This record gives sequence, structure tokens and C-alpha cells, in this order.
Amino acid sequence: MSTHIGARAGDIAPLVLMPGDPLRAKWIAATFLDDARCYSEVRGMYGYTGTWRGHRVSVQGSGMGQPSLAIYVNELFSDYDVQSVIRVGSCGALTEKLAVRDIVIASGACTDSSMNRIRFEGLDYAPVADFGLLRAAYDAAQRVVSTSSTHENVHVGLIFSSDSFYSPRPELTARMVEYGVLAVEMEAAALYTLAAKLDRRALAICTVSDHIVTGEETTSQEREQTFGAMVEIALEAGLERG
Repeated sequence: MSTHIGARAGDIAPLVLMPGDPLRAKWIAATFLDDARCYSEVRGMYGYTGTWRGHRVSVQGSGMGQPSLAIYVNELFSDYDVQSVIRVGSCGALTEKLAVRDIVIASGACTDSSMNRIRFEGLDYAPVADFGLLRAAYDAAQRVVSTSSTHENVHVGLIFSSDSFYSPRPELTARMVEYGVLAVEMEAAALYTLAAKLDRRALAICTVSDHIVTGEETTSQEREQTFGAMVEIALEAGLERG
């Protein structure tokens, strides 16, 4: 039983979907999983395990930011022998190439966080996704989006994991766009780094919830309960990869 999850051995499946919002975790479990059972309510960070198409799957909230996510990912990998974590979160579009509700599959995650600078003593480590999950997610996205009523576009590329939601230096984020960064979120770099350290699989799939360039945004309820396409993509990719 871990400190922050508190589940028993065997309660958590080898594949975990990880939204930042614990209420999105609750919605995913209720909407997509059969026979979902809550295994954790510690600190209000809900975790559930159920089945999808006959396969055991868990969903666990992470909270906002890399330090919070790192707590839960460390415990999932180290204490519960989880093999794959797929982040299903929201992101802000940094370029007009993206629209609200588009889906970004993150091949790699740039960051302004000091977590990896401390870990690597000043060296610049490049956190990247598991290629098997990335390829499976891209293939799944073609199937899911083709049947979706909302017709999301899917993009594969770099995202920026920021430590600041309200950035004091937005011009630095704009510079990232010049080098191909598509969107900003707050967790993926830590997820990819921890998966590499512990020889596990990780991927971040994010839906564009707001647009930094145009100012368009979704509501909190839409962010919590309507980003279903990325969840389907994550489920298909996670189970295909095994």
C-alpha cells in the first residue's frame, strides 16, 4: 500500500489512464469502463479499475503540475508494477495550426521545470514517448476520429510542459513555437522521464481545451466530460501495445 494512493496489491491494472483532473478520472471510469470500482479516494485524487472490451484498465487522477504527477507515477510504477501510463489531459494550443478540440499526441516534451535539471545536474535530457504506444495511438486515432461526430484533427509533435499556468514570460513560450512546439500543458515531461528511468511505457495524449493565439476556450464542464475521443484512442493504443 503506497503513501498517496493507498490501494492494495492487485487493485490497479498494468495499464493506467491518467487525467490531471480527478473528476475527469471519475467520468472516464463511469463512461468507458465496465464494473468500475474505486480503489482510492486519498486526498480526493480518485482512482478506479474496471474493464474495457474485457481487459482490465485503471484510471488515476494526477493533479496539476509535474511534482504532483511525479508522486502518483512513481507509486504506480514502483509499488503497483504498472507497465504503461497514458496521460489523457488538456492542453493550450500555441499555434494556429491547431484548433480547439484537436488532439495532440506528444512525441516529446520540452519543459521549463527544474526537476530534470536537478536530476541530470544541468544536462539537457530529452523526455520522449514510448514509440510503440505513440505508433499505436496514431493508428487508433485514424479509426476513432473518422467515426467521431466532432471531427477532431490529430497532430503528432512536441509539447511544452510548463511549471507556470500563468506564465510571467509568455515571449519564451512563443519562441518554442518557432522550433515546432504545438501546445502547452504541465505534466508530460515528468511522466516521460520517470517511465524512462523505470523502464516502463508512457504517452501523453491531450485535447486542445483553449487557444493561446485566438483566445477561444472550452468550459470546465466540457474539459471534464466531453473529451472522449482521446480516451478511446488511449484505450485502443494501450491495449494494443500490451
